[in-house]
Amino acid sequence: MRFRHLGRSGLKVSAIAYGNWLTHASQVEDEQAKLCVRAALEAGVTTFDTADVYANTAAEAVLAEALSGVRRESIELCTKVFWPTGPKGPNDCGLSRKHIRESIHGSLTRLRTDYVDVYWCHRYDHATPLEETMSALADLVHAGQVLYLGVSEWPVDKIRLAHALAQELRVPLVASQPQYSMLHRSIEAELVPASIELGISQVVFSPLAQGVLTGKYKPGQPIPAGSRAADPKGGAAMIDRWLSRSEVLRRVQDLAPIAADEGLTMAQLALAWVLTNRNVAAAIVGASRPEQISQAAQAADRTLSAETMARVDAALGDCVNHDPAGTGNSPLERPA
Repeated sequence: MRFRHLGRSGLKVSAIAYGNWLTHASQVEDEQAKLCVRAALEAGVTTFDTADVYANTAAEAVLAEALSGVRRESIELCTKVFWPTGPKGPNDCGLSRKHIRESIHGSLTRLRTDYVDVYWCHRYDHATPLEETMSALADLVHAGQVLYLGVSEWPVDKIRLAHALAQELRVPLVASQPQYSMLHRSIEAELVPASIELGISQVVFSPLAQGVLTGKYKPGQPIPAGSRAADPKGGAAMIDRWLSRSEVLRRVQDLAPIAADEGLTMAQLALAWVLTNRNVAAAIVGASRPEQISQAAQAADRTLSAETMARVDAALGDCVNHDPAGTGNSPLERPA
């Protein structure tokens, strides 16, 4: 496993991070989740990513149980705040001081820990002053409940403002968590250059485009039984935007000979491609079977050549989303 610094901080994270969005307490039974986490640990993964909203708080509890007995100091445990949880009352969402305080208390309880290594603001809150949000987060850092701060899917201009406030408050805002894959490259034009300037790393989600880049979804063929696209609880609606475009599926199949030439599976090629971006500290990978995370971890130490990167570009062509507007999709109003 390769380890990379998170931004300009001293914290190192594993290049492959284990995430439990759509899996724990939803798509995967608890015992299977434990096996997947154990496989991640055996593969050298130390960074674990979850959120209070995943399975309406249950995913955090499942992850804590799966990590039971693991030395706390040996892992980086990350969770998030923003989306509605619990009974979804008027203050059960957003980035207000009240919701942040109550959310971290709930997350620490469910995760069975005194602190989280990275606390992500899951989206930008247009309904709360940024000064209020950053002040509340700074209090958590100064209290030792949070070590580092991150944002997920924030607009670049808001990241700049938050970073300036973080410096004033003397707290480390060092990471961004956007969607990034061979097919979805909206971060490259604006977010990555700004992040390099500010000393912020990317910890990316959906590096396999919800499984499309594994090559298992083939044009003109039925959706494989047991796949994520066949499971309404497993993110079928998220994958449909790719599956509904036969040209995307056809072009993805053109990646197979590139992967073969590199001695990689198509999933490993997609992960190695993401990690070749120097601003990416880690790629978050989910798993419903232990072998998936074991195989994914093997991509951690691979850096693709410029020639291979060019072959990927040629294979995917105009199916790639380069639009900067594809990042920073925070709701303009708080979700009901």
